Amino acid sequence: MMVEVRIRRKTISDFIFQFRKEKNLTYSQLEKLTGVSRSVLNRIERGETKRLEFKNLKAIATALPAHYSEIIECYLEEENRINTLFEVLEEVATCEECFLLVPKVTARILESHTVETEESLQRLFDFTRTVNNDSLKVSLYTLIIKYSRERGVPHYVAKGLLQKYLIERNDFNKLEESFQSGQEILHYTSFLSREEKITYYFRMVLHAYNIKKFKECIQLCEEGLPLEKEDTELKVRAFLTMINSYSQLKDYDAVEKHLDTFENMKNDFVIESAKITRALTKARKKEFDIAIPLLKKYLDEVSSDNKIHIADELLEIYFQLGDFKSIAEILEREGEFLPKQPLTPHKLACIGKLHRYKGYYQLSIGLLGEQVKSKKITADNLAEMFHEVGLIASRLNHQSDQLIGENVTGRG
Repeated sequence: MMVEVRIRRKTISDFIFQFRKEKNLTYSQLEKLTGVSRSVLNRIERGETKRLEFKNLKAIATALPAHYSEIIECYLEEENRINTLFEVLEEVATCEECFLLVPKVTARILESHTVETEESLQRLFDFTRTVNNDSLKVSLYTLIIKYSRERGVPHYVAKGLLQKYLIERNDFNKLEESFQSGQEILHYTSFLSREEKITYYFRMVLHAYNIKKFKECIQLCEEGLPLEKEDTELKVRAFLTMINSYSQLKDYDAVEKHLDTFENMKNDFVIESAKITRALTKARKKEFDIAIPLLKKYLDEVSSDNKIHIADELLEIYFQLGDFKSIAEILEREGEFLPKQPLTPHKLACIGKLHRYKGYYQLSIGLLGEQVKSKKITADNLAEMFHEVGLIASRLNHQSDQLIGENVTGRG
């Protein structure tokens, strides 16, 4: 007959006892080491302490760094006080070695019956916004979303999804995935505040444009515009991004119609962006006799961050016209056009586009002719190489903590 053997988990008492014996410490010596009084240490080791204060627990755990996480985990099994649990959460969320404990502490908070569900969720939501580590923030929002769904609290599902999306959209390598996550919020917009809805719609506008979802970009902007009465910078950028989506769809009548509205918006961002967009629109409509003089004029007038867009447009026109002299003049000034810190996917693409034109030009005038022939590289392949090199080089220099889509022209 087999006898079931239960393995008893270590307690805080066990850790103290083991540590004292290993180090041959008296209670007085342990008191000096931890800052916790001898009497308290003695009661803890004997298992006589019913409510161990977290400050004492933390002091003991700090003195035993090899067992820090284990001691905190032991404490969690016995502690139910909501305020204390938030103290523990704050502690483990600021210690990278303890991040694995965060879900356990969060679960204890959400399972606590000492406060209402919505109060726990709000406190946890407020706490999460103070966390500095984005990965940890996403984990916490994911827990909030999961728990809120299980408990039927759609208000916090919506708030959690929005905050999680606003972080994840910054990963340029996962723009498609994060946009899909953002689309889920469409089912919960009625649970968001007006300010949250505005943020959501306009950020999604910029995001949709970056992944070439131009129709979705327009639809999202139209949803957000009635909500925002002021001409905030975010609204103005989203509106211009919508205009650029119409341009990408070659609906130039809609572009010029919306530009009339855009030019009347009261924001410093408007003036330069409007005149650039009008000039670009003339170029897209192949009204080169109007577009070229305007673009050449603006190339010397606009802010440095916007020059790349005008340079790209002029290069495209000159290639269509076969004007290699003008192409050479633009490329000689290449250093003036490259943004110092490209902050958006669209800026990165524009830099790649400039390199692509450079590749076409060098190939066209024979600078790379013999090399290309010997390696059997086509013009398209070479241009693609320049395009990719431009994107990669720009990504390596990208150290922005801004959200995507916030470039000056609103084109990303």
